[in-house]
Amino acid sequence: MILDRIALILTIVGALNWGSIGLFQFDIVAWICGGQSALISRIIYTVIALAGVWCISLLFREREGYGEMAE
Repeated sequence: MILDRIALILTIVGALNWGSIGLFQFDIVAWICGGQSALISRIIYTVIALAGVWCISLLFREREGYGEMAE
């Protein structure tokens, strides 16, 4: 499903941003968008958070063809 892939990509982007904050104290999104309180930064943070929430559902869904691969 394309929405699953988009959500996963956005979640990875968020993870990389958090990694850069943790390792280098550098917020990539804030740097690109003009600060953490800029409207576009807040929109990006919100979209990435929603993608993370969507990815939670991936943990509880069964993959199609999973039983075939296990055999």
